[in-house]
Amino acid sequence: MSQLSAWDHPEPLALDTAPLPQYGTGSLADLLPTLAAGMGVPGMSATITELTPVDRACVFLVDGLGWEQLRAHPDEAPFLTSLLGSSRGGTGRPLTAGYPATTAASLASVGTGLPPGAHGLPGYTVRDPATGALMNQLRWQPYTDPRRWQPYPTVFQLAHDAGVHAAQVSSPAFERTPLTKVALSGGSFHGRLSGEDRMDLAAEQLAAGDRSLVYTYYAELDGSGHRYGVASDTWRGQLMYVDRLAQRLAEQLPPRSALYVTADHGMIDVPFDDEHRIDFDTDWELRAGVALLGGEGRARHVYAVPGAHNDVLTCWREVLGEQFWVASRDEAIQAGWFGPHVDERVYARLGDVIAAAYDDVLIIASEREPKESALVGNHGSMTPVEQLVPLLEVRS
Repeated sequence: MSQLSAWDHPEPLALDTAPLPQYGTGSLADLLPTLAAGMGVPGMSATITELTPVDRACVFLVDGLGWEQLRAHPDEAPFLTSLLGSSRGGTGRPLTAGYPATTAASLASVGTGLPPGAHGLPGYTVRDPATGALMNQLRWQPYTDPRRWQPYPTVFQLAHDAGVHAAQVSSPAFERTPLTKVALSGGSFHGRLSGEDRMDLAAEQLAAGDRSLVYTYYAELDGSGHRYGVASDTWRGQLMYVDRLAQRLAEQLPPRSALYVTADHGMIDVPFDDEHRIDFDTDWELRAGVALLGGEGRARHVYAVPGAHNDVLTCWREVLGEQFWVASRDEAIQAGWFGPHVDERVYARLGDVIAAAYDDVLIIASEREPKESALVGNHGSMTPVEQLVPLLEVRS
């Protein structure tokens, strides 16, 4: 039975049944602008209205910590679970990640304060219109000029320019990556290997300014989910560690500070059988007229050969329409999947056809993407299990 079977839907799926991200009121892209607005940074708007201004704010982003996964594991995360209510003076609510619910898109939304249609990282892999080849936006392969790809300043840059102490505390491996440059740069970067060292240094960075905006990150929960699934003992062990890290940071908050724990996406385990894993590389119907297959298993960008996009759209709807929302590029844009508008430079990066999973299914590509096709835990689409991420607050 589908893990999402509680969602009744027409068959085939109507596009207007897709639950859109809450751009402008409650998405990841709204978090840093709201915090920066409270510090008086020019040009920033406080669109998450229930967050009151604070002089020093730290965002702790846990890769892969979905709202529904957290709520399902109170024993493994007692501290974070306590923040779902108000017992520690904080409040807990979900945000939406944005579409697609994947790391590159979400981190860019966090750092720039913009939806994917504006910042231009709208998927795991997308076509580069300048070359016609797929670009992996997480690994930045093949390399392209970061500022051409994402020209907007980050919220950290704007905050730094406004006199706010801005800092990022993460793995040293991320310091000079193009994704960090376009999404999370501005102020100072501090690389630390251990989670404990990151929490301690994040607290120090908060205290370093009268106004401070600090970001710290932990990736291993996501890796465990991909390799072993969110039902695994390994994933639960990682969640227990994350819970201890969050408490460690919360207990060190300097005066006039707030900690916000959030994530970039949730995750869903997908069974290993032909019913749940549809192999593009062996399916002649899905391959017909397709020049490139981008995105990832639950959020596909499909690039048609010239003149074939209508035929590809019709075929994908007929084959997948009961399990995926299948839209043309213009339909997805008009529906607001990527935000209220899509920049001209981003338009051709989007697939001619875009397929977002509803059920617990994947479109794998066993020959083109052998590693990705073998993942247990997956994400990317607009279902609550992937879209909803926590926003948990602790104030000193």
